[in-house]
Amino acid sequence: MGKKSRTVFVCQECGYESPKWMGQCICGAWNSMVEEKIVDTPENDNRRRSSAPAGAGAVASPLTKVGSADHVRIDTGIGELNRVLGGGLVKGSLVLISGEPGIGKSTIIIQAAANMAKTIGPVLYVSGEESEEQIKMRADRVCPDLSDQLFVLAETNMENIVTVCDTIKPKFLVIDSIQTMYTQELDSVPGSVSQVRACGNMLMKLGKTEDIPIFIVAHVTKSGDLAGPKIVEHLVDCVLNFTGERDHDFRILRAYKNRFGTTSEIGAFHMEEEGLIEIHDLSGSFIDSNEERSEGSVITAVYEGSRPVLMEVQALTAPANVGFARRTAVGVDYQRLSMILAVLEKKLGMTLLNQDVYVNVVGGLRPDSTSVDLGVALAVYSSIRDIVCPKRTVVIGEVGLTGDLRSVQNADRIATEAARMGYEQVIMPEKNAAHLGGIIGADRKAASAGSSASAGTSASAGSSASAGISASAGSSASAGGCRIIGARNIFDAVNAFKG
Repeated sequence: MGKKSRTVFVCQECGYESPKWMGQCICGAWNSMVEEKIVDTPENDNRRRSSAPAGAGAVASPLTKVGSADHVRIDTGIGELNRVLGGGLVKGSLVLISGEPGIGKSTIIIQAAANMAKTIGPVLYVSGEESEEQIKMRADRVCPDLSDQLFVLAETNMENIVTVCDTIKPKFLVIDSIQTMYTQELDSVPGSVSQVRACGNMLMKLGKTEDIPIFIVAHVTKSGDLAGPKIVEHLVDCVLNFTGERDHDFRILRAYKNRFGTTSEIGAFHMEEEGLIEIHDLSGSFIDSNEERSEGSVITAVYEGSRPVLMEVQALTAPANVGFARRTAVGVDYQRLSMILAVLEKKLGMTLLNQDVYVNVVGGLRPDSTSVDLGVALAVYSSIRDIVCPKRTVVIGEVGLTGDLRSVQNADRIATEAARMGYEQVIMPEKNAAHLGGIIGADRKAASAGSSASAGTSASAGSSASAGISASAGSSASAGGCRIIGARNIFDAVNAFKG
């Protein structure tokens, strides 16, 4: 009996199938329905998810009787990648990595594959975009010492890939990329919603049944979102995103989903001729503590995962010539910038209606934390008032709509990092300063003993009632530490900023 085919319209955003074309999908996406032909066969029913034979009775188990599996981590040989994954690859896990073309997805994967081939056994790298010779050329460039356990395969047919896996029994599998793969059970082109979904299901079954960790490369759309149906993101255990600017060598790896670890960690790399090089000192890569600052330049910090990162925020204000004033934010959320500007106008009496405002985070970083709010506010203030930021000063804090400064997490570690980088003072919310006390990164007894003669700075935390500023006891310069200055609101922070 011949196979029956039917025509359906599938949403490229959510994977919803409809027998007829719709201008707007039920997920809200417009003009996202594409026509596909589906071949109906019993073997093609991807909805069968049970591991038991057809007709066998399923047995439910009490959760208290189910044993807890210890997830064995596999070292990828790349410390920053291990950090983002939560300590390494988990056996049987599916990891989806996405990023713009040329950002370094294939490079980091071939480096990890070459490392693991030396330690865990056979590794299979499957590419649907490059020939085996092209893979070899790139591997020779970024992996100086290749192992015979690293196998490459230029193939797009999933059935053939599964057959090869049954033969060599890989301990690690790479699929580059899922948009180029297809299964012959479907009469649709590779990269279509149905093909991506079916191939994702096949890879999940292969990884879980054979205990093989699988890396899947995925393309992105013009907006930066993952191409294809969202169901693939739900199937995998971890979703990684590789970002960076084309004109910068800096690359950031983030996890947006991780069933076996945190999503707050980031991995930092430099793209070099010999491949991706790990960055261990993030703060030192973005700033120079000895560099002279100019108006509109402020050093702020965020806490990414398990480490603080110092960065420079620059602001420029200029008279608006015609029409509405422009607001441009690079690396900073536009909505938060608008809120901060409104607070500056309301609480400090600044007139920004006729001023173009440009804000940029140097180095291509895109911090998500609200701890950079105060840095953005003071950078704008510095630019419009032509005031240079005090030398060797770091500014952190979340700005509320009432103009108050909200405490930030891990302020102590940020202050310690500032002291390590040679900065002399940190302006932060008063609540954080009260917990930290005076000197960070130095011997407190030595600091207080060497500062009894210093004037203007020997106020205990919270004692400067007139200005609302709590300065630490002593001059940090004499002891090599970092002085903590607390501020209750944006007005107090500006006073501390002006010195």
